[in-house]
Amino acid sequence: MVEFAGWEMPVQYSGVIDEHLAVRSRAGLFDVSHMGEVEVLGEGAFDFCQKLTPNDLARAKPGQAQYNLLLNERGGAVDDIVVYPLKPGAIFICVNASNTDKDFDWIRGHAPSDVPVENTSARYAQLALQGPAAEKILQPLTPTPLKDVKSFYFFFGDVGGIRSLVARTGYTGEDGFELFCEAEDAEKLWNALLDAGESDGLKPAGLGARDTLRLERALALYGHELDDTTTPLEAGLDWVVKFSKAEFLGRDALVRQKENGVQRKLVGLELIDPGIARAHYSVFAGGKRTGEVTSGTKSPTLGKAIAMSYVGSEHAAPGTEVEVEIRERRARARVVPLPFYRRPQ
Repeated sequence: MVEFAGWEMPVQYSGVIDEHLAVRSRAGLFDVSHMGEVEVLGEGAFDFCQKLTPNDLARAKPGQAQYNLLLNERGGAVDDIVVYPLKPGAIFICVNASNTDKDFDWIRGHAPSDVPVENTSARYAQLALQGPAAEKILQPLTPTPLKDVKSFYFFFGDVGGIRSLVARTGYTGEDGFELFCEAEDAEKLWNALLDAGESDGLKPAGLGARDTLRLERALALYGHELDDTTTPLEAGLDWVVKFSKAEFLGRDALVRQKENGVQRKLVGLELIDPGIARAHYSVFAGGKRTGEVTSGTKSPTLGKAIAMSYVGSEHAAPGTEVEVEIRERRARARVVPLPFYRRPQ
């Protein structure tokens, strides 16, 4: 157990690699109740969220969640979020744990007086059931036909007798579900899921495996790949930004950056020489520093040392050879396409 954003969080149960491989081959269950929840209410909730975020909420169909961002006026990322339009006048937003108070203040500070914003993080627990066996494990606990729930869609229903918001989302690169329930029901739901998945090899999984899984899939982690000074165009998240929208916070700055071209880009690195590239290690090209590693590990799935790093745009093409400074020595690495891992279809 370790302290994380004011929470006591499990790093591992049976071991990071064991849990990682369980998620890739069978299923893992994560307690991610540290994630924050913010609710935006009132008749003007939708229009306000449209102006606050760069993705187009109007494209979200009923029951569809949307990956989105909060941006500042400079186009930098305040946070990356998932937005759930529950019904007219009610938008539910899942935010990163370490940013919960910051995001709540940011959203509330920009909201008009007739749009209430509530921090409901203490009310909800969140569990993530992830892996190829996730649907099989979850289905006996809910009457909703899960085969009909597409990726990034959600529904309200009973799971093991517990009222839950169930979303086909996750942070591992595998199929799976994230379940929100009342905090007092979390232990009962956790135990029901573990019991249901016992015969399919379901294992509890901690923060360590969550990090290696998301890194293989090249999913951004706030404070590593994203921060207040990093724009979505630099982070490879330009698909989130809908310039067709006439207005959203940070739009002007991103338009200028798009016209001028980004000076740095987030890339994948695969080490050629022995070593592990860790966050903040410097990256060199042609003998000059070109950037730094944001996240790195030895991939349990691929058996290779991998990393994500920002580098100068001129060094971002796949196949480019760079060097990572690891404990006062420079190890050769190669720029590779992202993500490192895609789940079998």
